[in-house]
Amino acid sequence: MQKLVVLTGAGISAESGIKTFRDSDGLWENYNVEDVATIDAWYRNPDLMTDFYNARRAELAKTGPNDAHKLVAKLEDFYDVTVVTQNIDDLHERGGSTKIIHLHGEATKACSENGKRHVQDIGYRAIGYDERTPDGARMRPFIVWFGEAVPMMDEAIAAVEQADIMVIIGTSLNVYPAAGLIMYAPANTPIYFIDPKDVQASRPNVHFIKDVATSGMRKLFDELGIRL
Repeated sequence: MQKLVVLTGAGISAESGIKTFRDSDGLWENYNVEDVATIDAWYRNPDLMTDFYNARRAELAKTGPNDAHKLVAKLEDFYDVTVVTQNIDDLHERGGSTKIIHLHGEATKACSENGKRHVQDIGYRAIGYDERTPDGARMRPFIVWFGEAVPMMDEAIAAVEQADIMVIIGTSLNVYPAAGLIMYAPANTPIYFIDPKDVQASRPNVHFIKDVATSGMRKLFDELGIRL
């Protein structure tokens, strides 16, 4: 079975109502990114960060996967699919995908602020200000913030290096190191890029599908010769 790697960004979850800071001039739900998405911000004001991600978790509980997430999962009927996502939501899981690499962490998990140990599933519940992990450290969201290492990059690179087909959905390829993943695809691997905006990709064999994720995925199935 051919290996197909899907790289997704905020655009695939936008149609589920999940907002991204890149839609509003560096603001994410009216917060400056520097205040809610950096490791320095955590040490400056952990209460604010806790509130912010508690709100994201509550928001996530009220939404669900859209047709694009479900069609990504449907690809597993035809290919050995690995999803590499920059998103912290769980919409790929809820959409039915079974092999998912979260580059930037997961909103439904928490960990110790001391080296991200003691990772635990917390679902959609809020984290308390005084909540502690077994090592006695403060509990924090299990998110990869700006200024932190991206521990799943090696696993993502290994998947892309073996890809017979690559699909990129809803990402501007501006956030590194995730943006560099496209360069690890074999030279002869066809790459399908689904995004409504004009996106640059300095690679051969790139096929652009200029559309939003849901209708773009239906067009992808046509391109792949798969009937829904």
